[in-house]
Amino acid sequence: MSERQPLDLEGLEPGRACVLSAPSGAARKTFLDQQVSLAEDLGYRVWLLSCSFEEGGLWAGVKSWLLDLLERSPEPDLVRRHDYEIVQVLPHLKRTLEVRNPTLTDIAPPEERVRNYPADRAYRIAHGLVDFLEEWKVRNDPSTPWLVVCDQLDRESKIALRFFRELLRRRGKEMQLSLLAGVEVDGSPRIHEELGDERVVETAVVDLPGSTAGTLDVEEAERRAVALEERVGDDIVLMEDHIPELIRLWEQVGRGDRILRWKVMGQSILNILGFYQDALTYGYDVLAMLEEAKPENDDLHWPTFNKIFSCHVALGEWEKALHLAEEEVLGKLTDPYRKGQLDYLIAMLYARYMPERDLDKGEEYLEAGVEALRSAQVPEFQKQFEIVFNRNGLAMIRHFQGRLEEAIQLCRDGYETLERYLTEEKHRLHRSVLLYNIAQVFAAMGSYEEALRYYDKAIEMDPNYSEYYNEVGNIYLRLGRLAEAHTMYLKAIELSPPYFEVWANLGQSYRLQGELRKAVEAYSRALDLEPNHTLALVGRAQAYEALGVRSSALADYSAAIELEPEQWQTLANRAVLFFEEDQLDSSLEDLDRALELAPEEATLYQNRAFLLGKIGRHQEAASDLRAYLELAPGAEDRSSIETQLAELGA
Repeated sequence: MSERQPLDLEGLEPGRACVLSAPSGAARKTFLDQQVSLAEDLGYRVWLLSCSFEEGGLWAGVKSWLLDLLERSPEPDLVRRHDYEIVQVLPHLKRTLEVRNPTLTDIAPPEERVRNYPADRAYRIAHGLVDFLEEWKVRNDPSTPWLVVCDQLDRESKIALRFFRELLRRRGKEMQLSLLAGVEVDGSPRIHEELGDERVVETAVVDLPGSTAGTLDVEEAERRAVALEERVGDDIVLMEDHIPELIRLWEQVGRGDRILRWKVMGQSILNILGFYQDALTYGYDVLAMLEEAKPENDDLHWPTFNKIFSCHVALGEWEKALHLAEEEVLGKLTDPYRKGQLDYLIAMLYARYMPERDLDKGEEYLEAGVEALRSAQVPEFQKQFEIVFNRNGLAMIRHFQGRLEEAIQLCRDGYETLERYLTEEKHRLHRSVLLYNIAQVFAAMGSYEEALRYYDKAIEMDPNYSEYYNEVGNIYLRLGRLAEAHTMYLKAIELSPPYFEVWANLGQSYRLQGELRKAVEAYSRALDLEPNHTLALVGRAQAYEALGVRSSALADYSAAIELEPEQWQTLANRAVLFFEEDQLDSSLEDLDRALELAPEEATLYQNRAFLLGKIGRHQEAASDLRAYLELAPGAEDRSSIETQLAELGA
């Protein structure tokens, strides 16, 4: 392709991406500018974004796009509804836009952050941004097709790439939105992987001269770096905005100590915010720099290891976490306090995060850890807190072992210890977690009223934590208190950027209350966020079936079976629909498979007997009816079944 040949923007469908592979530099930027002009001539509204994580930080490119939209039309009510997501992208707005629903996890001091958000919390932010953009466009620019041109997209952060993928997947067609990515010649595979092959329709390689970015002379770079550091000071909001720039300036100066400082800060901030994949980018850089420049500095090495370890655990990468511990700290720590903390971390790997839990190994590490803590030379309140934290891990093991009363007592003892040794305002987050853990154990015991009592206490301390309301809703659902479950799910939805579990649960509550169309809407919202959610597919299929929309019900049952082929109940449900559609062979095939999976399920034999009788296989039908009676000797319809058997014998 020649330098001036345009890409096929007219043929670029909404929801799809086109990739331009060429060396970075001024020539590629000029080429992309040409594509912007061509797209504008075709009627697109176009944004050209620079998306390098190293240059623009976590939300490189997305920041400037979002700012432009807010300047065009501020939409205060829409911003208010999505305040949590927006301040993640534009942290400077924290000065003027107060987030409505901060949790204790959000506001706890760094030294008291004993709960890390799950990795999917970051994905919720991406989904919330998609919802914001969709409504902004409906209000302000509904008929104009949009083209987002992302230069250096192959150097973008993980979370921003996730955002672009979800934007194209969920709303690309509806918003008439397409994407053009400028990447290095070898950068196209990453874009295919991150956006999905089905969304990347063209990869064009353009022969352009490459060039390196211009750099300042050392004196000017140092002057700017010093001035920016003075302006940033200890302001965490300004740090979020300017860390990439500070790192880049100090790299031009060649000051390793300053680069290290800001990468340490970058790792810490991203870890706290729950952007674990991107925090690892800084974390491993910091680890390498420490080992080269300050190998004996435990005060830096330990927190760096701890954060990297936590990132791998949150991402489900337990093998990497264990390898890191074995390589970096196991057998090297001499401080009893840190050894106690390390033993706890490794205990959680064995007892909680490994696919096959080793509870005995986990308990062994916990006991070693608590012994180390008892000899630690730290203030008594600090020691007692760490011991309580350790015993909370043991409570989890007791829970897994089915020793539920012991688990509850450990949590109660821990709460009382914190009340005794800490002032009222200290470690409120961990106190709320202990109450929550007691609630979970009572729920596992089936002691639902006690569970609700402790959930109420946890919610009183942390009233904006969405997951509490979702779990309380699940208890009400089990108790048949459907209206209360419904209220809890709506509260959970109000308090968080969107996540699929709570929408699926809301669908369950609607369906059980007989509000079938609302159930379909809630399940569809869950599947919009997570297309491979089996519970939502089966629930929506059941709602469609009750509404008489058989084709949609069949499609959802089939999608659920493809995801989880060994769910006999779903096979049995589809078999009924196949029967009603007179697809008798398919119905029999599903019933045969369901019985292979659940040979003790009496009703499956009864259903298959009815089908076999329908197609004239009377002897097999009689055999299934006898199996039904054998498995359900007290069946209320026994006399009717015996009559059928006599008729079949005749």
